[in-house]
Amino acid sequence: MAKILLVEDNEMNRDVMSRLLSRRGYTVVFAEDGEAAVDRAVAERPDLVLMDISLPKIDGYEATRRLRGVEAGVKVPIIALTAHAMTSDREKAFEAGCTDFETKPVEFPRLLAKIESCLGGGRA
Repeated sequence: MAKILLVEDNEMNRDVMSRLLSRRGYTVVFAEDGEAAVDRAVAERPDLVLMDISLPKIDGYEATRRLRGVEAGVKVPIIALTAHAMTSDREKAFEAGCTDFETKPVEFPRLLAKIESCLGGGRA
């Protein structure tokens, strides 16, 4: 069963997303801010990270850069989740080290397809 780190500061979004992912058989762990995301990713070694971009303490871009940095060296797929849908936002996410990008409100079937693609076509 694949483990997903869901980085989301909004409790309602976190609850809905975690329920949907759990029903699909994924184990979901959480972080509510960018600093906690880095710590949890290093400690938990998830199979995939869903990274909200607008986060307290440090934003999702910086959290992703830190995860991809030499010290953390986290190689797992990171999908950016954001309400910002401009091309420049997408480019900024990829420059920070994100693997993919999804806008909010999240269209779950499309996100699920991206998750499964990042995990090699299915759940681990």
